[in-house]
Amino acid sequence: MLLSLMLSLIVNSIFSNSLLFKKNVKIKMYRSIILPVVLYGCETWSLTLREESRLRVFGNRVLRRIFGPKRDWMTGEWRRIRNEGLNDLYSSPNSIRVIKSRRMSWAGHVARVMERRGVYRVLVGTPEGKIHLEDPGVDWRLILR
Repeated sequence: MLLSLMLSLIVNSIFSNSLLFKKNVKIKMYRSIILPVVLYGCETWSLTLREESRLRVFGNRVLRRIFGPKRDWMTGEWRRIRNEGLNDLYSSPNSIRVIKSRRMSWAGHVARVMERRGVYRVLVGTPEGKIHLEDPGVDWRLILR
């Protein structure tokens, strides 16, 4: 909750004033500051459809702030850029593709680590015996041995 509040303050203060920074600077700031903060640790996330949708909405909202409205050449009216138009203007892949790519590279890294490491055993291991995790005397490190 606090992170989303901070990011919305950053986006509203920096990207809403189009005279403060040029578009290419805003895009560089989005790629170098906002996306890494939003996608930190995404290799281990298990995203639901609702969370994927919220990430897309956030990304589209920031890109709309960066690129601003477009003027319709036939009517002369200002209109919001549709999602397809945003994807055409912003050539980098969307955040969901980045998350899935990072998740696959992380899984490949975990598959290459030695079998005695805990991460590998958690990923490919099968539970043995009957250990009740609700028991307060059970330590998770004992389970991984």
